[in-house]
Amino acid sequence: MQSVAKESAGTKFWRAVYLGLIGGIISGFVKIGWEGLLPPRTTIRNLTNPPQELMQQMGIPYRITHAYFTYSGQHVQFVSLILHFGFSIVFAILYCWLAEYWLKVTFLQGTVYGFVIWIAFHIIILPALGTVPAPWLQPFDEHFSEFLGHLIWAWTFEICRHDFKARMKHVAVD
Repeated sequence: MQSVAKESAGTKFWRAVYLGLIGGIISGFVKIGWEGLLPPRTTIRNLTNPPQELMQQMGIPYRITHAYFTYSGQHVQFVSLILHFGFSIVFAILYCWLAEYWLKVTFLQGTVYGFVIWIAFHIIILPALGTVPAPWLQPFDEHFSEFLGHLIWAWTFEICRHDFKARMKHVAVD
């Protein structure tokens, strides 16, 4: 009879950090791409996007929240991108850590987790802070884009978590 060694909490934590970092970065790119296809806000409402507005509410000046560099003739607002990817990485790490102990968090390949994050932030927290309008004042386009975008975002880091974890254990993934 072969015994299976139990993994330490530290091993699980660092694996979750590693997998969440990879999945968070990739899913951050996926979410940006999604918003390119189905923009959640009008051009006017996006002059100051929610990450920029939140930073300004925290006292960070406009000149920083709207800082940009030019690439290919386009303004790239890197400060809000840092917040965007930071959010993605943190919640992907949390997801991967939860999945180490409570596999039910991966239900429907992580899309339920994405749904919960969408509700928490876009329906409750950000409106309560005044960062975005109340849910009933937001246009349907915004809800539709953010809702589906969060499902795809979380599904992406579940795919990464599952695939990379299997590769770490040298298991073929079909």
